[in-house]
Amino acid sequence: MSNIIKAFVNIVNNYQTTVNHVTNGNNRANNMGEGLESLIKDAFADTANEINEQNRLELFSILYSYSGNKNNPPDLILRNSDAIEIKKLESHNTAIALNSSYPKAKLFSDSTMITTACRSCEEWSEKDMLYAIGNVPKNTNQLKSLWLVYGDCFCADKEIYERIKDTISNGITSIPNVEFTETNELAKVKKVDPLGITDFRIRGMWHIENPTKIFNYLYSYDETKTFQLICLMKKEKYESMPLVDRQMIENLNTQNVSVSDVRIKNPNNPVQLIDGKLLGFGV
Repeated sequence: MSNIIKAFVNIVNNYQTTVNHVTNGNNRANNMGEGLESLIKDAFADTANEINEQNRLELFSILYSYSGNKNNPPDLILRNSDAIEIKKLESHNTAIALNSSYPKAKLFSDSTMITTACRSCEEWSEKDMLYAIGNVPKNTNQLKSLWLVYGDCFCADKEIYERIKDTISNGITSIPNVEFTETNELAKVKKVDPLGITDFRIRGMWHIENPTKIFNYLYSYDETKTFQLICLMKKEKYESMPLVDRQMIENLNTQNVSVSDVRIKNPNNPVQLIDGKLLGFGV
């Protein structure tokens, strides 16, 4: 079974700064991220140098239990392990658009935002949520930085987001003389016009700050570097991984890799600090 440490080491050992742009389809932002998604898949599967596509796909089918679509989280699920959401940005510090899906510390199988295929891909009820956030500057195909950060390091508990969403939704649907219908979005109005043929959707658009800004008290982005890889997790997550994997990264024979104990602001109570592990690589 793969994990974030193995993915980190695979990127360090075979780091590739080229992300292929995929621009077919009607949503350029989503399609551009497919090259980054391929890189992430290869990192966890250790298939960056696999030239036989059939072998690569076979390895993916063993390692991953789910690969998602453009409209529903997550993008990937490691079998019996983490859920992964992949975001590609053109700036290293721009906010991350999450669309109608609020930030997630964990992914739950009873979420209304996931597909039936995701819910039934394996037996599960809760998964750690890993965000992979890559920076590919505009008009280039060079990956300048990649954050691999777990949601529970910067996202609050789901009740925080659901409370504000439900409050707004309940306020909208209490408006008199408007015909609403059930929806996963904030609201949906039926039969707006006299013929009753037009509907009106009301949806939330969630954004969250970039980890480069959120964790500027832990890591300083270096504009002079060609590529930076930053991985952040709670210490308990790090220590839950196999000892052989932890020793592998701690014994990497390169001065470009750092492994540090850090203290992270608790997303639910920022005056409290929680123990974390920060892995860094820069060239």
